[in-house]
Amino acid sequence: MGYKFKPNKGVAKRMRLTATGKLKHRHEKNSHLRSRRNSALKRRLGRPGVLSEGLSRNMRRLLGATGTRPKQIAAERELAAKKKEEASK
Repeated sequence: MGYKFKPNKGVAKRMRLTATGKLKHRHEKNSHLRSRRNSALKRRLGRPGVLSEGLSRNMRRLLGATGTRPKQIAAERELAAKKKEEASK
């Protein structure tokens, strides 16, 4: 019997894998002492961030996601087709 892979639960709770293989996460510095931060910063911190590609490789390995960016090529082709279709109109 082989080893059963178990994803890192800490990473799984904090990150979400998008369809194109990017990793979304919540921002830090968002829980308390927010009164001294300006409104623009609070808005930015409320939106999900996208993890840089270098760190994403390590996190994907911990999550058990195969490939570097699983559906990136399909997504790029779909965008190119939409752009071509709009240009022809």
